[in-house]
Amino acid sequence: MNDSPLPDVPPRPVRRALLSTYDKTGIDDLARCLASFGCELISSGGTRDYLAAAGIPTTDVSAVTGNPAAFDGRMKTISFSLASSLLFHRERHAEEAARLGVQPIDMVVCTFYPFGSAAARGLDLDGLVEYIDIGGPTMVRAAAKNARFVAVVCDPRDYPAIIQELQRQNGALTLETRLALMRTAFALSADYESDITTALDSLAGRMTMRLALEGGRAPRYGENPHQRAMVYRVRGASHALCDCQVLHGKELSFNNLVDMQRALEAVRDLGAHAVSVVKHTNPCGMATAGDQRQAFELAWEGDPVSAFGSVVAFNTPVSRPTVEFLELTSPDRARRKFLEVIAAPAFDDEALGYLTSHPNLRVVVTPPENLAASREMRLAMHTALVQDADGSLCNELRTVGGVSRDLDRPLIEFALVAVRQIASNGIAVARRLPGGACQLMGMGCGQPNRVCSIELALSKCRENLARECPDPVAQADYVRDQLGCAVLVSDGFFPFPDNVDACARAGIRLVVQPGGSMRDAAVIQRADNHGVAMVFSGIRHFRH
Repeated sequence: MNDSPLPDVPPRPVRRALLSTYDKTGIDDLARCLASFGCELISSGGTRDYLAAAGIPTTDVSAVTGNPAAFDGRMKTISFSLASSLLFHRERHAEEAARLGVQPIDMVVCTFYPFGSAAARGLDLDGLVEYIDIGGPTMVRAAAKNARFVAVVCDPRDYPAIIQELQRQNGALTLETRLALMRTAFALSADYESDITTALDSLAGRMTMRLALEGGRAPRYGENPHQRAMVYRVRGASHALCDCQVLHGKELSFNNLVDMQRALEAVRDLGAHAVSVVKHTNPCGMATAGDQRQAFELAWEGDPVSAFGSVVAFNTPVSRPTVEFLELTSPDRARRKFLEVIAAPAFDDEALGYLTSHPNLRVVVTPPENLAASREMRLAMHTALVQDADGSLCNELRTVGGVSRDLDRPLIEFALVAVRQIASNGIAVARRLPGGACQLMGMGCGQPNRVCSIELALSKCRENLARECPDPVAQADYVRDQLGCAVLVSDGFFPFPDNVDACARAGIRLVVQPGGSMRDAAVIQRADNHGVAMVFSGIRHFRH
C-alpha cells in the first residue's frame, strides 16, 4: 500500500458536468448546487426531463456527441467526443484536445440501470439484457481513470457531502475527494459486472459466486493470539453478522463472531422463547419454553460447566427477570455466571441496565432471522467450497421396524434443529418437560465414530439428571425413566447395530436418524430386539 501523501494541488473547479442517472434521488439538489457556481449542466433523456421539470436548464448531450439518441436509447452518450472530454490528460494532452475541439467535462454524475433488482424479479434473458447499462459504465470508468482532473459521482448517498464541499470550496473539489470517488466508482462498476455475470450464469444453470468485501477491520487477533485477522462485510448483502449493534462491552472478537452465528442459527427457526448456549461453535445447551427465564435456565442446565464463557442467543426481546438468572451482582462471586456474549433481537431498558453492571460482557442486538442465507461458503487452501444452506429438517418422520411409539413432532423438530448445529458425528438428546418446555439434555459431537458421540451425549444426560435427583437410591431409576421419555437424534445414519446397543443400554426408547445405510435392515432388527422405536427422517445433517 502506498502511504505517500497526496500532491499539494489546489481544488479543481467543476465548470462542466454530465448528469445521466436512472436513480433520480437528490439529483436536483446536486444540479442546483453546481449551477449556482456557473457550472454548465449536460444531460439527456429522463434526467434532462426531470431537471427541466424542477426548473433546472441543461444542455442536451447531443450537442457534445454530435449525434442524436438512437436505437430506443441504447445509444446516447457513447461517442469519441464525449469520451475524449472525460479522458484527455489536462496537461499532457491540452494542445491535442484544443486541436480536436474537445472541451473538458469536469464531473460525471451517473447511476446505472438497476440490473440487480431486475434479476431478482426473475426476468428472462431478453428482459435482462435491457437492464445492462453500457453508456453509464463507460462514462463512469472513463471519468474514474482520469480522477486527477475529473470527479465521478455514482452513489446518491455521496451527494450531500459533495454539495457541502462544493460550497466550502466555491464550486471546486479536492484531489482527495476525487480519488475517493474514483475508488467508489470502480467498486460499483465491479459489482455491477459481477451481478450481470452471476445472473447470466444462473440462467444457464450454473451456480457461481463472486464476492466483493468491504469495511475491513482488524480484531485483536484471530482464533489464537499469534494469528492476525480481519473482518469484512460482503458488499451488497442485505444483512451481515458484522452489522450487529454492540450495546455494551468490549469489541467482538473473531471467535465471538463465529460462535454468535452458530448460536443465532440455533434459535432462528424455533418458536416460543428459544435460547441457545454455544461454546466452541457447538450448542452445549438449548431450550424452548413459554417463559423466557425458564428457557434460559433450562438451556444453561444442559451443561453448566461448559456454559462458562459461552455465547448465548435469544430469539425474542430480553427482559430483566430473564437476565437476573446470571446473578451478576451477587455478593458471592462464585454465583455470578460469566458470559462472553449475549445476543438478542432487543433488550428492554431494565435488562440492559442490569447487564451493563458487568464491564466486559458484550451485549449485542441482532435479529436471528437476519442470518437466513441461501448459500454457505468456506475457503480451503485457495479453494472456495460453496453449497446451499441446510434449511430443511426432515423429509418424513416414518417409523420403521416393529416397535412404534407416539411421536412428539415438535420435540423431534427441536432436536433436529439442535443436531443441525452440532459438529459431526452429531448426537442430540432432548426431552419434553411438564408445561411444554423442550430441553437439550446432552449432545455429542466431533468424534471419529458415532458410538463415541452417542456415549458422550448420554454421559452428559446422566450427569445432568443425577444433579436433578441427588438421592442415590432413586437416582438410577430416575435417570432411566427420563431417558426412556427422551428422543435421541443422529445427524447421520447408524452404520452398525452397535449404535443401537449403546442407546438401549442407557434406556433410550426412541431414536431418530436419516436412514440410508446399507445395513439399515440389521440396525432396525437390533432396535426391534431392544424394544427401541426407530424413526427415519430422510435428511442427513452433517456439519464439518
